[in-house]
Amino acid sequence: MTGKSAIGRTSVLVAALATGLAGAPAWAADAPAGVVKIDSGRLQGVVKDGVEAFKGVPFAAPPVGDLRWRAPAPAPAWSGVRVATQYGHDCAQKPFPSDAAPLGTEPAEDCLVMNVWRPTAPAAAKRPVMVWIYGGGFVNGGSSPEVYAGDQFAKQGVVFVSFNYRVGRFGFFAHPALTKENPKGPLGNYGFMDQIAALKWVQRNIAAFGGDPANVTIVGESAGGFSVHTLLTSPAAKGLFHKAIIESGGGRGTMTPGRKVSGQAPGGPASGESIGVAFAQKAGVSGEDAAALAALRALPADKVVDGLNMMSMFGNPTYAGPMTDGQIVVDEPETIYRAGGGANVPLMVGATSMDIGFSFARSLDEVYAPFGPERRAAAQAAYDPTGSNNLRAIGTLTASDRMMVEPARFMARAWAADKRPVYAFRFSYVAESMRKEWPGAPHATEIPYVFDTVKAKYGAALTPADAQMARLTNSYWVAFAKTGDPNGAGLPTWPVYDAAGDQILDFANDGVAAKADPWKARLDLTQQVADSAKP
Repeated sequence: MTGKSAIGRTSVLVAALATGLAGAPAWAADAPAGVVKIDSGRLQGVVKDGVEAFKGVPFAAPPVGDLRWRAPAPAPAWSGVRVATQYGHDCAQKPFPSDAAPLGTEPAEDCLVMNVWRPTAPAAAKRPVMVWIYGGGFVNGGSSPEVYAGDQFAKQGVVFVSFNYRVGRFGFFAHPALTKENPKGPLGNYGFMDQIAALKWVQRNIAAFGGDPANVTIVGESAGGFSVHTLLTSPAAKGLFHKAIIESGGGRGTMTPGRKVSGQAPGGPASGESIGVAFAQKAGVSGEDAAALAALRALPADKVVDGLNMMSMFGNPTYAGPMTDGQIVVDEPETIYRAGGGANVPLMVGATSMDIGFSFARSLDEVYAPFGPERRAAAQAAYDPTGSNNLRAIGTLTASDRMMVEPARFMARAWAADKRPVYAFRFSYVAESMRKEWPGAPHATEIPYVFDTVKAKYGAALTPADAQMARLTNSYWVAFAKTGDPNGAGLPTWPVYDAAGDQILDFANDGVAAKADPWKARLDLTQQVADSAKP
């Protein structure tokens, strides 16, 4: 797995690192060259191909025992030099069998760790920083997958950071006993609290790795992209980053239902507390006092993750997911954006051409029903121009537009309306080996191109065209992290987005080019439906 081999600077260091690979964490008696001092202790990384990586670095105390369902506490300090050559555990979950980014470690509750990649070459100035936030429906995901390795970013002069945050019921859970224990909050969104703690760690420590704490770009995909929405709109994240990239992250509240920690609006979803009570009762825990909370914290991890998988975000009576708590999540991002709110930072936003979308319609009438009779003919023309009447294909297209593609355009337009720089994209490229199977680019398939880890993803099936697309894609992301503008030498021009021109950069099978969005007509229809649903 990328990043797990150890190539040291000297034979002495190789021996020390070999000890570290045998069991994590390992400790070096002396401080060899390349030691980094952070606020909790000294670290020794591993060097490979001009990149130095530090893995499994604690940024918070293990959230176990009495720290389960609490805001992250400071990481304990250590003495000596910590050999940081292995990924730490990904956070407790039931791994998703067909995950596009399979985990590289055994999940566990003790998981709040950071990974940093930096160039070994010296630099006169501090380097730009990118912070990756993984997806997984808020029930899966971690920082250890091979396709998330930050080596290629570091080779282009970026200090690249990834970290773990709690998912599932460990990350998003409410219960009356927790509210009584901590009435002033924050409550419920422990996964988001982890993300904010990680960004604060970056502000305190990234200069030690040569990174610039005043030039931090956050980038997330899917649930990670929705997390970027949360960070853009959260008072608790103010000032912790300076640019943002959202890949398939929604933007209209389609990834979360507007659930509250406590209380239920008329016609709204059940509160997080009521869902927490339902889970507790199913687990054999009753009551709302300290004894009940102690019993919940004593539950084995496998019982806490029981019944959860990637689909749980779309409805599970015993899992709340992200919720409005009033401190971290103060409102739905769409509502904040409509009012001109959100961090005033440059933005890149987009989705894939065959993005995620779930349609449970049993007939075409059900597919077209949301458009209303007055828009049905236009919807049929936009979504089924050949008259195929293919229920599955049309249902998936409309659902994908509703969940990911149109919300990305909504986000771009909201940013442009407030004169904030924004660049819109669509990732349509399909690996040459998959073109007979995939009519478009499925959800998350842009990731190995963004990271330039396509070799790890496709192995022997990788083609020169695939590799070239990865180099181009990675270069745009790097350029944006450096300057807030994705354009760079040798790259096709990517125009700033404005609603009138509706220009996107399309990463397509025949190359990368800016164009007026060819899906404008159908996205206009989806926008009309979304806007009409708002009060």
